[in-house]
Amino acid sequence: MELSDHLFRREAGRMVAALTRAFGLHNLALAEDVVQDAFCRALEVWKLRGIPENPSAWLMKTAKNRAVGVLRRERTALTFAPDLGRLLQTEWTLANAVEEMFDPIGIKDDQLRMMFSCCHPRLSAPAQVMLVLQLVGGFGAREVASAFVSSPAAVEKRLSRSKKTLAESGVLFDIADAADFALRLPVVQRALYLIFSEGYHGASAHAVIRTDLCCESIRLTRQLAEHPLGAVPSTLALCALMYLDAARLPARLDASGDLSSLFDQDRSRWDREMIDEGRAWLERSASGTELSRYHVEAAIAAVHTDAPRFEETDWAAIVSLYDTLMEIAPSPVVALSRAIAVAQLRGPQSGLEAIDAVNDRDRLAEYPFYYAARGELELRRKNNAIARDYFQTALALARNPVEQRFLKKRVDACA
Repeated sequence: MELSDHLFRREAGRMVAALTRAFGLHNLALAEDVVQDAFCRALEVWKLRGIPENPSAWLMKTAKNRAVGVLRRERTALTFAPDLGRLLQTEWTLANAVEEMFDPIGIKDDQLRMMFSCCHPRLSAPAQVMLVLQLVGGFGAREVASAFVSSPAAVEKRLSRSKKTLAESGVLFDIADAADFALRLPVVQRALYLIFSEGYHGASAHAVIRTDLCCESIRLTRQLAEHPLGAVPSTLALCALMYLDAARLPARLDASGDLSSLFDQDRSRWDREMIDEGRAWLERSASGTELSRYHVEAAIAAVHTDAPRFEETDWAAIVSLYDTLMEIAPSPVVALSRAIAVAQLRGPQSGLEAIDAVNDRDRLAEYPFYYAARGELELRRKNNAIARDYFQTALALARNPVEQRFLKKRVDACA
């Protein structure tokens, strides 16, 4: 059921966060089980009765009822969160305590608390990000694996070990602790960035674009920016980047549902309200002296939205910004993007030379658009046979049918 998949991503993190505060971090697995039970119940009931008018409220109510049932059944066998323990003495206080923990305002704080709890210092940075993606973003193990270019089996094992470490820590993060908040903030930002990227550049076998993931990451990032300790320039810049990129989502697929390159996109379909929102966040992020990768990437996105037509893009500004990004956060993917911009500014030969100069180029070996970029530049140099080979390699690596159709067209263009 497609709707249940969407709801799981949107609601799972909220439900796990609220239940973990109720049960205690040491009972994280129990919280996940209750959420899974709620979704299984939804599939059973909705199949017979149809999807309710407010499925989110239905799921929350089901999770609350199951939480109360677990607390009644296990309150003498398990140790729960300290602030809940004293409320388990009577039936009346138990039900009211659970009701309060599912209050929408409380859940917002619970999600922030869970995000920062996942970034425990005993965990490696990749493990922290994986936990945020799954426990707060609602990612399945396969989606986490695609975000990390890893195998689902390896990610499952790593997530299991990380959750055990998290549960053993026993205490949810205190979002009022300014020093610890600042230490963990960069990893939380990185996780939110990855959630958005997975939605925008989806490696999913089923969809090249997942708007729900983009919307969820924007929601969580805004939530972070609304917290007094989270409203730092880098968080504001991350909001700006997400809005400016999400504004172009309506034009990334054409009327036939095929992938549309930046060159071919109908810019009238770009969301001007989101562009204005992104620019407002970017302006707010300019306070202070901090210059993060999110500032630079948002600035690149802003330059693209400035151009009414592809041909009017200020490629000199974009190359300059990529030069700055390579100083702040160098990576093969950033270097490849810079090389593509160089090709637009100085011609395909310069672009190919820039690609050849990319460090750690072997890390792009499974990335279809590395070969597609080389193919485009060779095609512009009239080396059709070479271009065709590159496009065929890219086609073999395509991750979903939309990418396959796009790359098949590029192969055909070399005829």
